[in-house]
Amino acid sequence: MDRRGVCALMVLWAMAHLGSPADGSRSLRRTTGGRKGSLGLTGHDANGVPLRRSKRGWMWNQFFLMEEYTGTDMQYVGKLHSDSDRGDGSVKYVLTGEGAGTLFKIDENSGDIHATKRLDREEKAFYILHAKAVNRQTNEALEGESEFIIKIHDINDNEPRFTRDPYIAHVPEMSDIGTSVIQVTAIDADDATYGNSAKVVYSILQGQPYFSVDPETGLIKTALSGMDREVKEKYLVVIQAKDMAGQMGGLSGTATVSITLADVNDNPPRFTKTLYEFRVPESRELGSSVGAIRAMDADIGQNAEMDYRIIGSDGPGMFDIISNRSTQEGVIVLRKPLDFEKKRQYSLRVQVENVHINPRSYKMGPFRDEASVRITVEDVDEPPAFERPSYVMEVREDADRNVIIGTVSASDPDDKRSLVRYTIDRRTDMDRLFDIHAGNGSVYVLRDLDREENAWHNISVIASEFDNPRLISRVPVYIRVLDVNDNAPTFATNYEAFVCENAKANQRIQTVSATDPDEPIGGHRFIFSLAPEAAGKANFSVRDNKGTVLLHLAVHSFSDDRSVYHVPVVISDGELPALSSTNTLTIRVCTCDREGNMKLCNPEALTAKAGLSTGALVAILLCVMILLMIVVLFAALRRQRKKEPLIISKEDVRDNVVSYNDEGGGEEDTQAFDIGTLRNPEAIEDSKQRRDIVPETFYPQTTPEYISILMFLFFQSCLAGLVQQAVL
Repeated sequence: MDRRGVCALMVLWAMAHLGSPADGSRSLRRTTGGRKGSLGLTGHDANGVPLRRSKRGWMWNQFFLMEEYTGTDMQYVGKLHSDSDRGDGSVKYVLTGEGAGTLFKIDENSGDIHATKRLDREEKAFYILHAKAVNRQTNEALEGESEFIIKIHDINDNEPRFTRDPYIAHVPEMSDIGTSVIQVTAIDADDATYGNSAKVVYSILQGQPYFSVDPETGLIKTALSGMDREVKEKYLVVIQAKDMAGQMGGLSGTATVSITLADVNDNPPRFTKTLYEFRVPESRELGSSVGAIRAMDADIGQNAEMDYRIIGSDGPGMFDIISNRSTQEGVIVLRKPLDFEKKRQYSLRVQVENVHINPRSYKMGPFRDEASVRITVEDVDEPPAFERPSYVMEVREDADRNVIIGTVSASDPDDKRSLVRYTIDRRTDMDRLFDIHAGNGSVYVLRDLDREENAWHNISVIASEFDNPRLISRVPVYIRVLDVNDNAPTFATNYEAFVCENAKANQRIQTVSATDPDEPIGGHRFIFSLAPEAAGKANFSVRDNKGTVLLHLAVHSFSDDRSVYHVPVVISDGELPALSSTNTLTIRVCTCDREGNMKLCNPEALTAKAGLSTGALVAILLCVMILLMIVVLFAALRRQRKKEPLIISKEDVRDNVVSYNDEGGGEEDTQAFDIGTLRNPEAIEDSKQRRDIVPETFYPQTTPEYISILMFLFFQSCLAGLVQQAVL
C-alpha cells in the first residue's frame, strides 16, 4: 500500500472516530452571542457537517490520535481557531501542557496541531494540554485559556504474554480424567475496554491426547486415564494464548508446561530370582553378614521401601534378615555359630513386602513376594574342642609326685581329625606344681602340695593341633587340694597361770584351748591329757570341757618349795592316724589372802608377774649408772665455771690499776688492752677479742640448764624402755 492509501485510511479512521455533537467530540466555535473573538476547535462530523455550539466562547473537546503511526509526515491532530482571528496575522496561538513543544506542535498562525513522534498507548493513554490566543504585538491574551485532551487510540499491537515460562507441574499417575494439573495465565497489554484486542483465548498446541486446557481460564486438566509413571514420567505441553478472541489476525503467545507424573505405590516388589545361594565359612562371627538379597520395585521413594522377613527355615534361630532402608536390600546375618561337621547346608524362605501401600492399589493384588535362600557352610580348619567347658579335679595334699589327678580331653572337630597336643599355661601355674601329659591330657602332680598354704589351684590347659600349632583352645581346670591330717594340734596361745600356795584341791586354775590348721570332715575333737612322765607326780590334773580343758589342782598343798611349775599337756586330734603334741603350761605359786586374792609372790614369780625379765633389770642398772655419771659431770662443770675476778678486793683498787699476767704485744698491739677498760673495769666488752689469745667462745660452755635437759630426756627414754620390757 502506498503513502496516499495510508493517508486515505487515516482520514477514514478519523471520520469514523471523531464522534457526534451528542458526545461533544470535535469543534468549539462561537457562532452567536458570547464574547467577540472566542476561540474554537473546528471540525466536522462523520457526514462532513460543521460542528458548532451556540452561546459559548469555548467548546470542551477531545482529540483522538492513533498509536503507532508509521507515516513519514507528522500526524495531524486538529486545529485551534479563535473568532478574533481575522486572518491578518495579528493572532498568535500558544499550546502548553503535557508534551507541548516536544510531542505536539502548533502552528502559531493557523492553529494546526501535529504529533511529532509515534505514540504508544501502552506507555501513556492520554495527554492534557492547554491552548490560548494572544495578540502577536502585545502578547496579551485575547481569550481565556482552554483545556483539551488528546487520547491515544488503541490498536492491537501487543500479543498476550504468559506470567511464567516454563511452568512446572506435578500430577499423580493413574489420575482420573479431568484431574486439575495447573492453571496458566497470559496478559495482553492492549486496551481491554475497547474491542477484542485484549480478549485472550487459550488452546493446546502440544500435549494431546494426555492433557486439555480450558480456553477461557487456562486450567490444564488430564484428558487420558491410566497414565503410568513407570511407562512415561515427563510430558511437555505447549499452550497458546491468542487475543482478538481467537479470531483470524489476532496476536498470540505460547508457554511451555513441564508436567511430571508423581509416583504412587501401584507396583508390588518382585524378586529377580526364585532361589538365592550363598556360601559362608563355619568360622564366620556372630552378627556378621552372610549375604544380601534385593527385590525390585518399579516405584520410587517411600513407595519402593520394602521389609524382608524369614518365614521358614530348617535351622530355627540360626539366621536373621535386616532391611536396609538406603539400599532396599535384605541383609542376612548370622545369629548362632556354624558347625560344618554338624550341618553343612541351610534352607530359608524369605518374604518381601512394601511398607507403604496405597489403598487404591489393593485391587491389583498382594504387594509381596517370596523367594528361597540356600546357605552352604564351608569347612574351616578349627582349633581343638574340649569335651567340657571346664574341669574340676581333686587331689590329696599328701599325694606323691607324678600321681595323675584327672584327665582333660579335646579333639579336632574337622574331618581330618588331627592329633592334639596338651600343655599347661605356665602363667597360671607359676610354681610348677602340676604338669600334663602332652598326648593323652592326664594332669599329674609335679611337686608337693600343702592344703594349708593353698586349698585351690586354677590352671589353664592349652590344646593345639600337631599339624597346625597356631590353632589353640583353652580350658580352665580347677584343682581342689583335699585335707590330710598332717598337723598336730597346739595351744591356741601361750598360757601362764597363777595359783595360791594355800589353794584347795580340785580348784580350777586355768582353761586352755587348742587349734589345728587341718579341717577334718566332722570337725575338730581334741583330747587333752598330762604327759606320761608328769601324770604320776604332778600336783595338777586336766579335765575335758567340750574341746577345751580345765586345769585343776590335784592336791591340797604343794610337795616342794618350787614357785614355778611347768606342766606338760598332751593334745591329740583324735583322727586316724592321730597326731598329738606336748605343750607346756607355766604355773606360778603366789601368797594370797583369805578371799584368794594374790598378795605376794616369790621374787621369781613377782618378776614374772611384773613382766620384768633379766634384760629389763640390766637396763635399769645401766640407766642408774649413766644417770650418776651425768650428775658427777654436772657438778664438775659448775666448779669449773667459777673464775677469779679482775679486782680481788674493793679496797685494793690502787688508782684503778688492773693487773693481769698477760704479756703485751708491743707497739703494734692495738687490741691488747683498752684504756677505757683500765679506767672502768666493769665495762669490759665480752665481744672484744684479743689477737694473741684464743677466745673462750671457741670452746662452748655447758650450762647447768643444758645438763638438766639432757638428764630429763635420758630419764624419759629409760622409763620408756622399762615400760616396753614390762609389756613384753
